[in-house]
Amino acid sequence: MAREVWRDSADNEAASAVFHLIQQLIDRYRVNRPVMPLVVVQAADAGAAPEIDARVEQLVHQVHRANELRRVPVRLLDGEGATPYEAALDMVRTLSEKPWETRENTQYKTFAFPRSRLLGAIEQATAAVVAQSDGNTSEVREERILEQLSRLRWRSGRPRGGTRWAALRQSVRPETFVGALFIALLSVLLGEIDWLLTALVAAVALIGLAVVGLASRAAPPLLWLRRASRWFATTSSLAASSTGYPSDGWSWLSPSGSWRVIRARAAAVAERVADAGAGDEYARQFHLELRVQALLEDLRHNYRPHSLDWRRSKRTVPPVVFLPRATQDNGGILLINAINSVRSRRSEVDPLLLLASLQAPEIMRHTPPLPPERPGPGAPSGSSGARARYERWADDLSLGQSPVAAATLAWVLLLPLSTEKLTHEHAHAQLVTHRVRRTWAWWVMSRASIAVLVVGSLLGAFLWAGTWRDTYCHGPLTDRNTDAIWAGEDGDRECVGVATAPEVFFARGNDLELNGAGKGITFERIEQAIRDENDDIEPGDAYVTVVYAGPLTATGKDREATRKGLEELTGVYLQQRAVNKTVRRSVKLRVLTANGGEDMLRQLTAVRKIIEVARRDPSVVGVVGLGRNTQESEKATKLLREAGLPLVNTTNSSSDLPREFPNYFGLAATDEEQTHVLGLVARQIAKDLDRPHAIVLSREDRNGDLDRYTAEQREAGRKMLEDADFELGKDVTYDLVGGASLNAPLTTICRAERVPDALYFAGRVEDVPTLMRGLSETTGCSDRRMTVFTGDDLTKGTFDDSTSIAANVTLYHSSLAPLDRGKNLGFYGDAYRTLRALHPEKEVTALASGGPAYEDGLFASGQTVISYSATAALYDAAARGDQRRSAAETWATLHTVDLNNMPTGTVSFSRARSSVSDNVHGLNIVKVVRPGPSAERTLVCGKPAGVSPPLTAKDCRP
Repeated sequence: MAREVWRDSADNEAASAVFHLIQQLIDRYRVNRPVMPLVVVQAADAGAAPEIDARVEQLVHQVHRANELRRVPVRLLDGEGATPYEAALDMVRTLSEKPWETRENTQYKTFAFPRSRLLGAIEQATAAVVAQSDGNTSEVREERILEQLSRLRWRSGRPRGGTRWAALRQSVRPETFVGALFIALLSVLLGEIDWLLTALVAAVALIGLAVVGLASRAAPPLLWLRRASRWFATTSSLAASSTGYPSDGWSWLSPSGSWRVIRARAAAVAERVADAGAGDEYARQFHLELRVQALLEDLRHNYRPHSLDWRRSKRTVPPVVFLPRATQDNGGILLINAINSVRSRRSEVDPLLLLASLQAPEIMRHTPPLPPERPGPGAPSGSSGARARYERWADDLSLGQSPVAAATLAWVLLLPLSTEKLTHEHAHAQLVTHRVRRTWAWWVMSRASIAVLVVGSLLGAFLWAGTWRDTYCHGPLTDRNTDAIWAGEDGDRECVGVATAPEVFFARGNDLELNGAGKGITFERIEQAIRDENDDIEPGDAYVTVVYAGPLTATGKDREATRKGLEELTGVYLQQRAVNKTVRRSVKLRVLTANGGEDMLRQLTAVRKIIEVARRDPSVVGVVGLGRNTQESEKATKLLREAGLPLVNTTNSSSDLPREFPNYFGLAATDEEQTHVLGLVARQIAKDLDRPHAIVLSREDRNGDLDRYTAEQREAGRKMLEDADFELGKDVTYDLVGGASLNAPLTTICRAERVPDALYFAGRVEDVPTLMRGLSETTGCSDRRMTVFTGDDLTKGTFDDSTSIAANVTLYHSSLAPLDRGKNLGFYGDAYRTLRALHPEKEVTALASGGPAYEDGLFASGQTVISYSATAALYDAAARGDQRRSAAETWATLHTVDLNNMPTGTVSFSRARSSVSDNVHGLNIVKVVRPGPSAERTLVCGKPAGVSPPLTAKDCRP
């Protein structure tokens, strides 16, 4: 319920009636906005005593007090001036220039009077010129008035020196809305960018505020677009005063034409104001009515509907003016007549409600008729007289439109109050007013609400920016990239996903160098070289995009864990460079890098990001990499298949993925293919043993490494040993707590009642040194000859001084890149020269002498060669015939790829093979004895990639 703010008793019956009428008009304004009259109360008896007039006057004061504190905009007027005209003009100026009494207790905010201020500026300029007048002609005075208006910026009360700077400082104080917004914005920016750039933004913002402040006060720039200028140039009341420039000369799109109209009308109004000051009654009446018209237009604009600030919904009560004593002498009656005349002439309805009291003898009538002829030069004659009469008629038309000769005052509601009602005091009715409630629009669209919303949004954005920075590898407030995210806990976080933003750089700070002749070329340099190649592709060039996905980061400080990613990415770069710069194909090759995390443990995240990028970028034709078989490999390949993306795998040796997914194309021999060839050796070894016995040693399935490779190798190894006529013992497993924990498993194996003759090691290359050390140190195995078979490619690992010599062990492993079988030996020299250009000093270690180039540590692991071949195969399918293909077309074309001159032989993806032995993958079997610093490697057998005769036992002798 609304709070009561005023209570009093009605002194008489008339006071109660008038009070309730005014309150109904005020309170009903919110519902149906009734037309507001000019209410005039007066004693009905013209001969009433002075105390009766005092009661009528007191009635007006009482209604004023009743509404003074209830959020109704009210003004109590008492004109001052030497003449009725000056007094009435003073009251109009009071209404438009001085704050209303409810300024601090308003329903919305104080009224704005731009039209009245414009007229005030014309009055001020005219007064200044007239005061300095020295008999100049009207043309000279007109120019001087316009010059004075320009100096005033077409506003009354031009700011003096220091005011603009003070206003600017005031606007950015912390307690102001602009200041709070300014500080909140700077706080957000400071969290997103460095302090120097933030300081620059702050300086630019301050300069911007100053420019806006100057522009808002300057003229003539944008003057014709201001509300007051638009009204001044288009109102029909002034059309007759500037017939040389009619109202249709103003236009939104015509600054010069609009400016001419405004200047012409300003000169005409200034001339009238000067005449009014000189005593011209016609000019005075025109001036007063024009001022009243501007006042009413301003009030109507303050209540206009469909405004951005919803002011019509906020202001639910009309402005009310009180004239306790309106007479001819104090200008009150003249003001009422002027309001009535303007309203009668105009079609717009304004919200002003007026309550005035007249003394009993006063008669409410129109303004007395003006003189029939205006003072001026002698009567003209002839054509010049007709022209002069027309000009005078047009000049008087703006005033002649007023209904000064009408029989009644249409907008005046005269309430004659009988003496009986003014003196009847027995009722003593209680009069109560309540505070006007602010509407929901005030709460929603108030400055405080907007400030809270804006500051809250900025703070929320700041908090979200923190979340984005913790979520995305590049997650600032203004330029967030969602293609790469942070994964893992603090301290072990990895940036996983696709690097589509320059700020996402997986190898940043990674100084791991290539082996052999590549020493000095870091991981960071390789990734940057790929980006440089991408940047060299011109906007109009045709290109296809290949995404390389591999282990590009490590959770710890051991950079060696990213060796595989470095070498594979190097191969991708070599193919990109060959296509774009060496061969100069018409379809360029663009490469995006995608990080699957250390050991590819986050490859699902990377694959999902790859798919998101491919949906946005139709140039993405497929994926190269994903060369580690984990429990997520199947899901990752399935997601790529559903997205229509082919996958050309590098070193993943899964036997199941090629069978299950048609979009999977692998360059590595599968586990079944590797163990088939190892079985040729194992069968011959078993023949020379009495009751050959073997055990499979493998990683445990639940080590947190999501290893699927071990499980597949274990099954393939067991089947291979069985087929080779080994008697199998119970499988033994080891865990990875702090590294490969092989002490307990080897103790179990070596101290068993029957020590095995052969061991199939279904583990990873990084576990082999621990295995060798254990076999040379554990009692029961250290003095027994033993053969170890392993499915992992050990060419990407080395045996260094930390590996104990196991002189009694012979190790057989497969090599997925038979570099000695390829025919394109020129590849190594070209690759070396290409990489040499990336060295910071343009000088790299020479290729190893005394042997083939592929035996250099730069190429020996085969990782670079395989990824080079995989990228070449995918590019061949995507750009065959120098025509760009979509991902779907690339997928279909991959089945027909047949690249003969690859470093490992022929790359072909034909699937029509009758048996495991009849495969198209290249493979070597390597024998290692004394696997320590003096290890000897011997090539047992092998075959190049492509269609070639199957390997036999005769080819693979132990």
